Amino acid sequence: METYVILRRGGWQSAADLEEAAARSKKVGDEQMPDEVRWIRSYVLAENEGTVGTVCVYQATGPEAIREHAARAFLPVDEIIAVRDTVIVRPDPAPVAV
Repeated sequence: METYVILRRGGWQSAADLEEAAARSKKVGDEQMPDEVRWIRSYVLAENEGTVGTVCVYQATGPEAIREHAARAFLPVDEIIAVRDTVIVRPDPAPVAV
C-alpha cells in the first residue's frame, strides 16, 4: 500500500455530520475493503463558510481504491495526493477538546 492525502473541503455541515461520516468510513474500510484501504488519521478543517472539511491520511492500493471507499461510505473527495515522504519535526499535538 502507498500513502495518500485526501482533501475533503466543506463536506459536512457540522461536527456531528462528520462523526457519522467517520463511523461509515471506518466500517467500510474495516469490513469491506481491509486489504485495499486503511484510514490512518484526519485533520478537521474549520471552513470559511462555517462547514467542516478534512485532510485525511490513508494507505491504499491506489487512488481508485480511495474513490471506491469514498463512494461506498458516501464521502466527498476533492483531491487525492500521493505522499512521497514524511518529515516529522515534532509529534502531533494532543487533540483539542471542542
